[in-house]
Amino acid sequence: MKPATIKRQVSSGGVILRKSNDVVEIALVAVKGGNVWCLPKGIVDRGESTEETAVREVQEETGLKGRVIDKIGEISYWYYIKGENARCRKTVHFYLMEYLSGTTDEHDVEVDDASWFSIDDALNKISYKGDREMIEKAKEMIGKGE
Repeated sequence: MKPATIKRQVSSGGVILRKSNDVVEIALVAVKGGNVWCLPKGIVDRGESTEETAVREVQEETGLKGRVIDKIGEISYWYYIKGENARCRKTVHFYLMEYLSGTTDEHDVEVDDASWFSIDDALNKISYKGDREMIEKAKEMIGKGE
């Protein structure tokens, strides 16, 4: 058996926020039959910056148009690509974004659902540790970590 191939992948996503009656809300998306809640993200296309990808992916996956405020950070992890005998090192860049327009009803078919949550509810709902860390950093950045 030959050793697994190593691949690299760069994605980008965002924590899009809005204020509703002094409560800060962020949008999450549901995948894997609606059982996994995560931040919207996707692969950086050729010629696209990570910031441009974040704006595009948030809009595609949530139906929401946003504007980048600042970079939150990035996470990296390994996963196995079934059928290719390959391991992939994925890095995801995350941006804090301000909600401009749109509705979560307009999410694309890549996701099962998209919805707004208060930051604390989102932290309880989120499925992945890396996404949780990005939400916690975003919370600090907007001054809600006090």
